[in-house]
Amino acid sequence: MDLILEGLWSLAEAGAQLLLQPFYYISIIVILLLYRRQVVLERRLFHVRLHRWGLQTWRTALGGLLAGLAVSVVFVFLGMNLTMEGILCLWVVTLVLMLFRIRYLCLAYAVGLLGVLQFVFNLIPDTAGVAVLSDVVRVIRELDIPALLCLVGLLHLAEGLLVRWQGASFAGPLFFEGKRGKLIGGYQMQSLWPVPLFLLVPAQTLGGVLPWTPLFGGEAWQDGFSLMGLPIVLGFSEMTLGMLPKDKARVSSGRLLGYGAVITVLALLAAWWSPLMLVAAIAAFGLHEALIWLSRYEEQQRSPMFVHPQGGLKVLAVLPGSPAEELGIRAGESIVKVNGMPVTTKEDLHAALRINPAFCKLEVQNLAGESKFLQRAIYAGDHHQLGAILAPDELAPAAVRLQPLSLLQLLRPRASARATRGARGATPEPQRDARAGGGAPAAADGPAAKA
Repeated sequence: MDLILEGLWSLAEAGAQLLLQPFYYISIIVILLLYRRQVVLERRLFHVRLHRWGLQTWRTALGGLLAGLAVSVVFVFLGMNLTMEGILCLWVVTLVLMLFRIRYLCLAYAVGLLGVLQFVFNLIPDTAGVAVLSDVVRVIRELDIPALLCLVGLLHLAEGLLVRWQGASFAGPLFFEGKRGKLIGGYQMQSLWPVPLFLLVPAQTLGGVLPWTPLFGGEAWQDGFSLMGLPIVLGFSEMTLGMLPKDKARVSSGRLLGYGAVITVLALLAAWWSPLMLVAAIAAFGLHEALIWLSRYEEQQRSPMFVHPQGGLKVLAVLPGSPAEELGIRAGESIVKVNGMPVTTKEDLHAALRINPAFCKLEVQNLAGESKFLQRAIYAGDHHQLGAILAPDELAPAAVRLQPLSLLQLLRPRASARATRGARGATPEPQRDARAGGGAPAAADGPAAKA
């Protein structure tokens, strides 16, 4: 009973410690900015809002909380040597990496880099001559890299499950410029999850000793234990032009689960045989980058899915609660006829809907190539395209070019959307077609799977 009470008290202290750490609030702010930027993109491209950034934030916060609790329970049996200096070191490295790329807001990159630095510092003489540098080297040398790498693996396993659960629901449709300059439709799947962790660490206390010995920490557990709060951000970003978001999420989820399993096994082996620590650290960010490269390569090899076929209009997305959703129209399907009239352009669609302003009959070709016949009354206030967002045509007002997303673009989503589409520069930017007016959206982040 005393051990249980001590554990509950340590949990309360860790919760208070977590709430006092600024990194948790910084992650929440970054998530709000990310989803706010997505809404700005949707309004500029489609003049509607498909997602609500407040609801998205709450959903990701809930998912992150569940993931954090699950990983924390596993680490009750693994344990970790981690000090507040070590946490500060992780924060600094993560924030510095984030300044270069938002997708580097990822424990895999920070821990992998620190693992390589620890290996290098262990090979060079002490830096006692420079006090600040000496303290930095000491903190990095004292980091329990195998335990941190194991944490990276487990977090990626949790991320894989979150992507399977929530990844497709956060997908946002966009217009991209294809290989030959033709506009095509696609999806940017982007989400961040704030994960509060409660890690079991050895500590000198007057309380009881654990009835089991965690894997990491060695003899230090004989002096007692404590819980430490550590906020982490899981991030996921993918682009898909040739697959539906749910299919892309399933593929990405499987790869993240595989990546997490490999890193976890390498970390456990490194704890058993220390020379493997460098291999595990390099694999943490090397395999992560390999996942990104593989995703990009596959997207380049696939044929675009969201382009208009001959004799129809391809549906890119459907507005929630719209007539199209009630009719059962799905993304990737093609509208072939409206009120008996073949439609091949948006103008054809609008003209066909005006044939009978009170009722509509549609022939839609599903993903299997089969026709389905739908009908519904039309009411005042219904969307002029029944809530169906169509793939772009030659007159689409704006398109998105991919470029690495910076922190500045998150802070100024509207200002970053002022570039124009036309000339092809060396730096990819959002651009606006000179043939049409209106603002252009901010460029989306490059495709990546990150945690």
